Amino acid sequence: MKNIKIKICGIKDTTILNCCNHSNVNYVGLVFYEKSPRYINIKKAKELINYKKKLEVVPVGVFVNYNFNDLNELIKMTKLKYIQLHGSEDNEYMIRLKNNHDLTIIKAISISDKNDFHKMKLCSFADFFLFDYKSQNYDLPGGNAKSFDWSILKNINISKPWFISGGINKNNIKYILDNLIPYGIDISSGVEDHPGVKSQNKIREIVKIING
Repeated sequence: MKNIKIKICGIKDTTILNCCNHSNVNYVGLVFYEKSPRYINIKKAKELINYKKKLEVVPVGVFVNYNFNDLNELIKMTKLKYIQLHGSEDNEYMIRLKNNHDLTIIKAISISDKNDFHKMKLCSFADFFLFDYKSQNYDLPGGNAKSFDWSILKNINISKPWFISGGINKNNIKYILDNLIPYGIDISSGVEDHPGVKSQNKIREIVKIING
């Protein structure tokens, strides 16, 4: 058993939060990106984070090129301990955040081919990497239900634990389980009835597949 961690991204209500917790999901993503159908405002996020205190699942704030000072204040307000940076944030940005807060940072790396792995050097102060589909101009930064060529992650040697993301669902996840060794699997659109609306049944189903 690989003991792969599970992250469900785009949580917006306590019903789905409870479902994730009862299904032994490890992380839930709270998306602070206004253009996303999974966007959550600060007030609602604080409610979920406070509610989460009696649960095991870990909340992760997801940000895209967020103004540094605004993010600094948001972390103070929400007391988030995990954040995911899904834009062009670099080492300097992460160092400044870590100097101000006790944070674990997941840094998304957009992938289309092996040449994109060089971006890891610019983000070496992250605690985890997350490899995702490389968005086009018309795409959202994440949650597009699109995948990159996962085979380029076979036998890859990476100095940090990593998540895989991008278009993962019950029909294609077996490839990951059979061929790759990620630290975690990040799922969003693959457990939705339509964009931004999570399905409890789909969450339970894909968790069951991952856990064998």
